[in-house]
Amino acid sequence: MTIQEKCRILDHQKAGPAHYRLSLASPYIASHAEPGQFVNLKCSDSFDPLLRRPLSLHRIAPEHKTFELLYEVVGKGTGLLTSFFVGEEIDLLGPLGAGFKIGANKRIFLLVGGGMGVAPLLALAEKIKLSTAGGAALYILIGAKTKGNVLCEEDFKKVTDQVSVSTDDGSYGKKGLVSDILLDFIDNQLAASDSPLSTIYACGPRPMLKAIAEIASQKMIDCQLSMEERMACGIGACKGCAIRTVAGYKMVCQDGPVFDSREIVW
Repeated sequence: MTIQEKCRILDHQKAGPAHYRLSLASPYIASHAEPGQFVNLKCSDSFDPLLRRPLSLHRIAPEHKTFELLYEVVGKGTGLLTSFFVGEEIDLLGPLGAGFKIGANKRIFLLVGGGMGVAPLLALAEKIKLSTAGGAALYILIGAKTKGNVLCEEDFKKVTDQVSVSTDDGSYGKKGLVSDILLDFIDNQLAASDSPLSTIYACGPRPMLKAIAEIASQKMIDCQLSMEERMACGIGACKGCAIRTVAGYKMVCQDGPVFDSREIVW
């Protein structure tokens, strides 16, 4: 169930060139949220901006009743968010949307994040490690435009030692698109018999997600994608975040943001 909750800021630090990590105390949302879901934040006490801002749940700690958000300053709303200080409260709606599903019969998990697409994957990685008691193979592939835009590498390395980084310009890690790195990984490190045991989870720019969906289809690997669309209400009322699927139009905020890659009509 989604509720409106005022959450106290526990920590608020810069995490990149224009990126911030926000830690919040949350009696309800942290105890009920799943990786892949999101919250809608009120960025100001006034009506400017009018609309809330949707942010993925970056890390969830129900045992401590806290969660973290990772966000990038891209406009007025997220710019205002940077002015909130430790001890203040933020008004949120959450948890919202449909999150990732961890298949009980899966033993190989491939998490692929492009740019800010890493944001919901850390919570997922931590849950996979916890729910499989360390018995699964967990691989993280991070893609970014350049070295300065690589996010969360050290956080992922605390979950698994199988972390690979690629940059478009080759300034750090492997040179190339993260979708190309994924294909190379599947071809060289996964046997055909591994496909039924594997799942790809991805979040990032739409062209990246389309490429990964095509790879998953070609290699017959289950794939879940966290789709990104502009949102207004966050609850499916305004119909502003509709995407085409094989079953007709669906709302990213309500039916997603996580979809089976086979559902999406590109």
